[in-house]
Amino acid sequence: MSNFFDLATIWAGILAFAIFAYVVMDGFDLGIGILFPGFAVGNERDQAMNSIAPVWDGNETWLVLGGGGLMAAFPLAYAIILPATYPLVIAMLLGLVFRGVAFEFRWRDPRHRALWDVAFCAGSVIATLAQGMVLGAVLQGVHVVGRGYGGGWLDWLTPFTVLTGVALLIGYALLGATWLIGKTEGAAQAHARRMAFGLGIAMLMAMAAVSIATPLLAFDYWRRWLAFPGILLTAQVPLLVVITAVLFFRSLQRGGERMPFLLTLGLFALGFAGLGISMFPYVVPRAVTIWDAAAPAGSLVFMLVGTVTIIPVIIGYTAWAYYVFRGKAGVAGYH
Repeated sequence: MSNFFDLATIWAGILAFAIFAYVVMDGFDLGIGILFPGFAVGNERDQAMNSIAPVWDGNETWLVLGGGGLMAAFPLAYAIILPATYPLVIAMLLGLVFRGVAFEFRWRDPRHRALWDVAFCAGSVIATLAQGMVLGAVLQGVHVVGRGYGGGWLDWLTPFTVLTGVALLIGYALLGATWLIGKTEGAAQAHARRMAFGLGIAMLMAMAAVSIATPLLAFDYWRRWLAFPGILLTAQVPLLVVITAVLFFRSLQRGGERMPFLLTLGLFALGFAGLGISMFPYVVPRAVTIWDAAAPAGSLVFMLVGTVTIIPVIIGYTAWAYYVFRGKAGVAGYH
């Protein structure tokens, strides 16, 4: 039983890592799509596109690992969460498809570039909203009957899920703006810096709204965050958010290029830590724990061997790609 406990926890950690890696790596290029209508046609849009051209499709590797890993390692959770969020998952996948097609056709069909720019933005917005609302739907609770989903087709649609969707939209937009600060120059960089300042304020407001709303969803969340003596530990998260936010705005004012992006990642990491405090050890909050949902121990061991082999490879080629394409983005067309 202790071995099974360890395996379930290890796999929960692997999936958490994969999800966070996806948020970090695909978040900024989705954010650029969200902000795209705000960029000037021509130089600014071309620099924004070229800043993500070498890496955007590889970033989505982590989404495959997260989704596939959930199905393989925690099949019961997958069988509950997916039916509960089918419309959102379908919307997310369609958004990613539209975004990917628009990215490629923007260069190859310049006569309709304005149309592809709209598709690129719309796909990014839809995919991001869907991801945020899936998170909100899981947090607010899924109606479980026996070992399956027992709710309705639109149970996921609530004010809380809309809040989490909008919050992620703002967060990804901030990631995109801070990424462009480091990857562009001239007027494009100045524009990205102005965007980052306003989006930084908006993100802090969104984080505060979600943080206030979450304990109101269920007593379990309230107890985890506010009951004594646990509050002595959980209070460190908002404190670190304030410190990181101060450093973020100081970095913007001082003309930092890389630091605003890194500090934004810090804000996401703190938000992810808050999610862990709210959920662990549940994979379906207040209904199914990671041990309830885990696959048999033999299956977890078999998959773990392959996973610990392939993850360093993914990290290695991803790091190499970012190293090779370091520096400022140009304005020449992507081919």
